[in-house]
Amino acid sequence: MIFLMRHGEDDNTRLGGWSDAGLSVKGREQVERACKTIDKENCAIQHIFASDLQRAKDTADIVSKHLDLPVTHLKEFRETNNGDLAGMPKERFQKEYPGLYYASLDWEQKYPNGESPMDFYNRIKEAWEGFKVGTEALDGNVLLVTHAGVINIIKCIEEGFQYTNKEVRYKVGHAEIVSVD
Repeated sequence: MIFLMRHGEDDNTRLGGWSDAGLSVKGREQVERACKTIDKENCAIQHIFASDLQRAKDTADIVSKHLDLPVTHLKEFRETNNGDLAGMPKERFQKEYPGLYYASLDWEQKYPNGESPMDFYNRIKEAWEGFKVGTEALDGNVLLVTHAGVINIIKCIEEGFQYTNKEVRYKVGHAEIVSVD
């Protein structure tokens, strides 16, 4: 079985995307609680993979220490590439790019120096298909630590729903774990 975990909370005064922000104190606490859930639910995780963005790496490192397992980082499971907006303070964003939200983008419209919803979807779809094939032969369950947008796409694919950037079908909280059957 594959488990998907969203990273813990990071700096909520800045935009995410390809931001290099690490976890906040609250985010670390969320991940510690998630580790207890992993134990309680007997998830039997034997392999940990994670996005290489700092907040996902920090999350995976905490889980890694808890389970005494190594982490493999995978760049392809990063959140949407929001280009020039990555890590930008939200106040500055409101002044310079008012209304330029992911849900407001047209399907093929790119963030400035970033990717479009179509690019993001295609990247995750391709990565997910390869990941499933690549992890089939592994013994034990797998944990992929990633981002809310990535999880939304994966769950849409797995549940057979048409993905769109205009709505979030699968909302996942910070450090929340969901399974993919």
